[in-house]
Amino acid sequence: MKRTLQRTIAAEKRKIERRLAEAVRVNDGGPVLSAPNICYELAEKTKAIAAGGIGAIHRLVQHIGLAACIDAAVTVFKIHQPYYESDHVLNIAYNILCGGHTLDDIELRRNDRVFLDALGTDSLPDPTTAGDFCRRFDADRIEALMDAINETRLAVWQRCPGLTEETARIDGDGTLVPTTGACKEGMDIAYTGMWGYSPLVVSLANTGEPLFLKNRSGNRPSHEGAIPYFDKAITLCRRAGFRDILLRGDTDFALTTAFDRWTDAGVRFVFGYDATRTMVRWGETAPPELYTALVRRAEQVLTTRQRPARVKDRIVRERGFKKITTVSEEVVDFDYQPTTCSRTYRVVALKKNLSVEKGEHVLFDDIRYFFYITNDATLSCTEVVQEARQRCNQENLIAQLKGGVRALHAPVNTLHANWAYMVMASLAWSLKAWVALSLPIAPRWRARHVEEQRRLLRMDFRTFLAAFINVPCQILTSGRRVIFRLLAWNPWQYVFFRFVAST
Repeated sequence: MKRTLQRTIAAEKRKIERRLAEAVRVNDGGPVLSAPNICYELAEKTKAIAAGGIGAIHRLVQHIGLAACIDAAVTVFKIHQPYYESDHVLNIAYNILCGGHTLDDIELRRNDRVFLDALGTDSLPDPTTAGDFCRRFDADRIEALMDAINETRLAVWQRCPGLTEETARIDGDGTLVPTTGACKEGMDIAYTGMWGYSPLVVSLANTGEPLFLKNRSGNRPSHEGAIPYFDKAITLCRRAGFRDILLRGDTDFALTTAFDRWTDAGVRFVFGYDATRTMVRWGETAPPELYTALVRRAEQVLTTRQRPARVKDRIVRERGFKKITTVSEEVVDFDYQPTTCSRTYRVVALKKNLSVEKGEHVLFDDIRYFFYITNDATLSCTEVVQEARQRCNQENLIAQLKGGVRALHAPVNTLHANWAYMVMASLAWSLKAWVALSLPIAPRWRARHVEEQRRLLRMDFRTFLAAFINVPCQILTSGRRVIFRLLAWNPWQYVFFRFVAST
């Protein structure tokens, strides 16, 4: 980053800090939000857009070759008049990055002359054309699209030194996507009684990226089709350079038919396992001296912060509601051979002693057992349980894909069309992760830069849009350049310019 730019950013930061500090004073003149005589005019010469960060995203897309990779792998059109396949895919992803929630929001972007100038195009596909593009996809083309995105993902991972030295934690889970439509092909009733679809999500926990998505009918089991995508994710991580791979999932993903093959390939796994009668009987008959106390992660961190009063617990006790509290957790492990496997595996049993209370009275104690199966003999019982519980962080990713990105959404009328839309829309979340992974880390400022990268990876999608995308910019054309001139300062501006300099 240029020193003049650094000085400008530092000066803007000092100005706002000084202004905020001087604003804290005794005020007898009335509310501070009292700007008088507000009026609006239409600028005749100055051209600007609200989503100024989209230029940096488009610059990243060009730098990593995503558009070329999509066009080489996905063939939908015989004649490009005028749009290529990558234009349609990026049109849907950029619509979400600019705050769009539905396909109809594309109409706002394609009618914004300054926005079109910023991206260097004369037009964008309209919402109807975008929906028709999704309907042109079959399963093979969607697989090709995911493979093209993942090919680009490999290039991005190489830009992040040290990433492949970690253990690649691959998570799998299913979710439900409701729809109120009555004519959507492939929809069905889920176990909750809800109409819709049941997509499968296979993600990399290290970066929070969805590696593979598969849309399924609403009544399909959570694990259906997971083994092929786990295998493809393993291959992808091997190609990236990950030497250690760990698969994780809940009880539905304990797919014993693949355990031996994964073990022979040097892939570790930790899955939840069903509490069958045989398992529970073993847990009940195990000698008490074999059990050890489970050490929770929160108990491992010493803190001097005073805990606030537990208001919820007080109300529950006062009103005599039934409450279940955990008294103790103990773990033990044993060997077990599933019927479809040719070898034994390690099962960790978690014994939870629960207290059922009503008001101030303890009704009874309840003992429940939870089981986890793994092929890793080096992890302690506590570490196995912690790996299984950390997998639940994928629920946060799914929540972001549903609520923030709205990628797990069914705006079109067929199973494959909605699957294609989910893959294209989830690209917006991947681009957010790629921004973080593309940030350069200077040795001198390593600690600060690594922390900024971590915060970006864990940042909510709406916060990312506010910090990186919704930055007002004046758009200038000079020769062969399109200049984005930022019109306002925010605390992430230094990181923003570091990212731009890296592309």
